[in-house]
Amino acid sequence: MTEQLPVGPGTTVTLHFSLRLEDGEEIDSNFDKDPATFTVGDGNLLPGFEKVLFGLMPGDKQEFTIPPEDGFGQHNPSNMQEMPRDQFGPDIELEEGLMLSFADAQKAELPGVVREFDDQRVLIDFNHPLAGRDILFKVAVLNVEPAQVH
Repeated sequence: MTEQLPVGPGTTVTLHFSLRLEDGEEIDSNFDKDPATFTVGDGNLLPGFEKVLFGLMPGDKQEFTIPPEDGFGQHNPSNMQEMPRDQFGPDIELEEGLMLSFADAQKAELPGVVREFDDQRVLIDFNHPLAGRDILFKVAVLNVEPAQVH
């Protein structure tokens, strides 16, 4: 029988997970799909989500509350930008909650959400949609093995 390895640096982890808001709204889940596999530290999982898994063994099922500072960050008021209404073409039907894509200075795509608007101006929120929210992170660890070093 091989020795069971806990989740930690230098391991590759296969798991089922779900992300929910405190009100129960599910953001993402793969419990009804194929499990996800990642190597600790490869950037597929935010560090705050990774570190709560450390020490878990295959077969472990846990639920964690990830606070904003370990998850998607605090809501940053400076990420709210007001733009003139005429920058949005007449064919764009604005509504609160509408997600639009903008290009930043490096021409990278930057999603923004319409928070409010009138005939003169549009307030766009460039915070991550989950910024400032506690995330309920539920996991079922299926397998942990040493990471393959290339």
